[in-house]
Amino acid sequence: MNETHKLVSDLSDQVSRLVKDEFRLARLELVEKGKHAGFGAGLFGAAGMAAFFGGGALVATVILLLALVLPGWAAAAIVAGLLFVMAALLGLTGKSQVKRVGPPVPAETIASVKADIDMVKEKARR
Repeated sequence: MNETHKLVSDLSDQVSRLVKDEFRLARLELVEKGKHAGFGAGLFGAAGMAAFFGGGALVATVILLLALVLPGWAAAAIVAGLLFVMAALLGLTGKSQVKRVGPPVPAETIASVKADIDMVKEKARR
């Protein structure tokens, strides 16, 4: 009887420790995913700023082209093109970062918990 009580107590301690460890793992996994999502969102913001400045340069190009005062429009067009290329690169990189995160679910922890439950069920059958 005393041996059974000790086994049940040990099992309770182990399950409690396992649950705490799984929660810790889930928190770490969600923090990592949050970092990638934040980085991707920052790159989207940078892409928006680059596109904004590209639009400003393009507007300056049109103004200078219409004024035909100086051939400065060519320089403005080159700057606008470069800013749009930069915006495209930042946008694609941001998109890949956000896509890499996947759903905000701690998938590794869920799989680990399921494996732990299966192991406990298997040991309980013996």
